[in-house]
Amino acid sequence: MTDAATPAEIDARAYLDVAAEVFDGIASVLASLDDASINRTPVPGTVNTVFALVTHVHGMACYWGGSVIAGERNPRDRAAEFRATGTVAEAVALLADLRTRLPGWVRAAASGGVRDPHAPGTSRTDAADVSAAWILQHILHECAQHLGHMEICRDLVLDAVQENDRGGV
Repeated sequence: MTDAATPAEIDARAYLDVAAEVFDGIASVLASLDDASINRTPVPGTVNTVFALVTHVHGMACYWGGSVIAGERNPRDRAAEFRATGTVAEAVALLADLRTRLPGWVRAAASGGVRDPHAPGTSRTDAADVSAAWILQHILHECAQHLGHMEICRDLVLDAVQENDRGGV
């Protein structure tokens, strides 16, 4: 017989399980790209590349989870996240870093709430007023939202590559 989990433990497990599903989706997108396609955009100047989106998700999560909740110092240049370029291996490493660090941020939120509500690195004007629970949900929301963006970007970029290979536009 196992001990019953507390509601907080169930919530933390459920949160991390859903986050793992989102991270698995991002990993699937990355596995379908090469070093050139991860840096392509279907509409230059208006749509972010998959690499930029992974960089942004990493920066956003490290800011909210690491800096605000856990009180870590994670320097962030939000604007540069959207201009970032790199390799599939580098994007996979950013995702692996999030998988490793997120459970600690969830534990920090459960044990101490928000340690640095004034950490620099966001465009939000209400950052100092949000709870640890809000932050965790925000991280999950942003990761899931940007997974959808990554999937669309990947599909359009790979379709354009295939069309080009067939002698189309």
